Amino acid sequence: MPVTYNNLYNKIYSFNNLYSAYLKARKCKRYRKEVLDFTSKLEENLLIIQNELIWKTYEPGRFKEFYVYDPKKRLIHAPAFRDRVIHHALCNIIEPLFEKKFIYDSYACRKGKGTHAAVKRVQKFMRKLPRNSYVLKADISQYFPSINHSILMNIIQRTIRCKDTLWLIETIIFQTDQGLPIGALTSQLFANVYLNELDHFIKDQLGVKYYLRYMDDFVIAHPDKKYLKQLLCDIQDFLITRLALKLNPKTRICPYAQGVDFAGYRTWPTHILPRKRNVKRAKRMFKKLMKDYALGIIDLDYIKPRLMSFLGYMKHCDGYITLHHILSEFVLKR
Repeated sequence: MPVTYNNLYNKIYSFNNLYSAYLKARKCKRYRKEVLDFTSKLEENLLIIQNELIWKTYEPGRFKEFYVYDPKKRLIHAPAFRDRVIHHALCNIIEPLFEKKFIYDSYACRKGKGTHAAVKRVQKFMRKLPRNSYVLKADISQYFPSINHSILMNIIQRTIRCKDTLWLIETIIFQTDQGLPIGALTSQLFANVYLNELDHFIKDQLGVKYYLRYMDDFVIAHPDKKYLKQLLCDIQDFLITRLALKLNPKTRICPYAQGVDFAGYRTWPTHILPRKRNVKRAKRMFKKLMKDYALGIIDLDYIKPRLMSFLGYMKHCDGYITLHHILSEFVLKR
């Protein structure tokens, strides 16, 4: 029988938890207008939220919608600040309960994990297998918009049986007609919960050893190409019948010699290189920074965090020659 948890709701709406959620929600955003407005009447606003949760009158506000283009066009739904406080309050209490059920090799949106740990783990897998091995590289097609609310709630109810907490979760999930909005903290957690079903199917039922997932991208390494082809059929069937999901048509099985394009880097058993499109995007960015700086549109304070971000990305791979070439052309002149 799965382990379930009850009597969670009073922990969610406790004032201390709401205040902790407020501190997390304002991190790196404390000088934005909506945060300053909320903070100006902090105690009052937290008490209003607390009462709305106690009496179940809480209704999520409208999302702020905008597009990002990193690396492809995505529609982001940013919750209002007070909604983000509630999301953090909920996740503070329920995330540790799901964390206990996640497999070790799930790397997205988890403490102590992340892209760099995922890439190093892939390389470790590759080093343990013969050089003539293969890698199945796959991802889910339109993952966040395709998540089925009813299936998700059934999965969540196998861990949480507190009716009041389930009411709050349903209120957040059913804010959209289908799928989960990209940009909400709860979406990250519930997306991991959803594909945790796939993780355990692959690890526990199929007995796959070298498997790793980063959100909706996953890799499997094995010496036998035919074995990976059969796995792919089993995984596709599971996704369609159990989770109402489909794999991206770009899913493929490739030999080690081609490297593994995963989590922002290209990985081989012997070395790690930056992703080509990330390098191209960086070149375009630095070219624009030089032009805008020369015209006086931007200053060094604007440039510095963008430069440091790229340097942080490059330090986790063997890209010294590429980095030297890009920086040698990056000259700032008024």
